[in-house]
Amino acid sequence: MGDMSDVLMPDVADLGRMLATAGAFSVPVHDVRLTPETLDPDQIVAGDPVTSSLELGDGRGIWEITPGVVTDVESDEIFVVLSGRATIAVEGGTTIEITPGDVCLLAAGARTTWIVHETVRKVYQTRRSA
Repeated sequence: MGDMSDVLMPDVADLGRMLATAGAFSVPVHDVRLTPETLDPDQIVAGDPVTSSLELGDGRGIWEITPGVVTDVESDEIFVVLSGRATIAVEGGTTIEITPGDVCLLAAGARTTWIVHETVRKVYQTRRSA
């Protein structure tokens, strides 16, 4: 009945309750439906990139961006690239290429330019600085 992208998730509050009760929860990361977000037009440098995400609570989630070039100011984050390819250039810092299977770290406050070559889907965990 429908394709796998129709997998729906409980909202974050319900997910938190389910996790507390069940002790574990899994998500079909390539197939779950993400919610489109609105990019700040000031962040778009080139193309018509679109972002979407699924918040899993406590700074965790799944995020996707379609091809284009955007700027961002990062959080303290670790993420794993599930699919796609991009170049991330850090202002005053390094430039990295990300591809599926890469584990990446971003520094809080880093000013980045994401050059997305193929739609990137990642699983991320951010943390607040103490």
